[in-house]
Amino acid sequence: MKKHIRMNITAVLVAAVAFSALVGSHTYAQAANTNANVLKVSPVRSDVEVKPGESKDVRTTVTNLTNSPITVRSVENDFIASNKEDGSPALILDENKFAPTHSLKRFMKPIGDVTIPAKGSKDIMVTITPPLQAQAGGYFGAVRFVPVTANGDAQVNLNASAASLILLSVPGNVVEKLDMTKFEIQQDGKAGSFFQSSNDLQAAVRFENKGGAQEGPFGKVTVTQNGSVVYEADFNNDTPRQVILPDSARAWDIPLKKIGSFGNYTVTATFSYGKKNQTIEVTKSFWVVPQIVIIATIVGVLVLVLFVIAIVLLVRNNKRHGLKHRGFRH
Repeated sequence: MKKHIRMNITAVLVAAVAFSALVGSHTYAQAANTNANVLKVSPVRSDVEVKPGESKDVRTTVTNLTNSPITVRSVENDFIASNKEDGSPALILDENKFAPTHSLKRFMKPIGDVTIPAKGSKDIMVTITPPLQAQAGGYFGAVRFVPVTANGDAQVNLNASAASLILLSVPGNVVEKLDMTKFEIQQDGKAGSFFQSSNDLQAAVRFENKGGAQEGPFGKVTVTQNGSVVYEADFNNDTPRQVILPDSARAWDIPLKKIGSFGNYTVTATFSYGKKNQTIEVTKSFWVVPQIVIIATIVGVLVLVLFVIAIVLLVRNNKRHGLKHRGFRH
């Protein structure tokens, strides 16, 4: 039972680390076990390119944050896109399993045990060697570092593991294709084109990766009113960029700021991706009309209608009186 609980804790910790790495977070990963062993890895994500048949060493720095030396062992894992569309990966923790496609674990050379001094760091080189027959495209994996038990047994204390993701690109003739399946203006998660206030407005965009490599779309979102720019925002321009894995989808919410309390606005977005800087452009318009304006407009229309009706009735009444008057005199 205790072992089962530890494995669940490990999955949560490693998934949190992997999520930070894949979404481009600059925070480091750390996890502690009951013995207060804590590890830190840097970088939490590496993006590399290696040609088939060649090798490249990926430097990963492991830091021991405790007051005692720690011997760590590397564990290689594949990961795939999770069912969520926030960029979180799903690590395959079973050491005997590989990802069905885009497996990097097959290309990673195992690393021996490494002892890290108290309050010290060690650079550990992860060797990546795609075979000559490797297809062009993206491959994804993670290397986890876990403390070895005191007797040096193969059993490791998984609670203290810390992971670093590696995203490999094998150059060549690879299909790069992103489809934008949604672009809408939302408020409180609901899409629309008329809003009663400008609070919490956002552009919601969703892409599907139909290609064979990871893609990190980037670009600019511009809001204009009557031809004048009122707001601009860069999209996914941080380093490293947040990516979309092949055969998966990802959604982003882009806050729209500096929108006034009334008026018609146009949102124009330009996104680029891929080695050839392919672009996707989209335009969407919306209105901000406060409730008081809506009520005032409705009241004004009703008053106008009543006024028109009164005029029509008055004219008809005057015509009747005129006809009666002429008939009387005749």
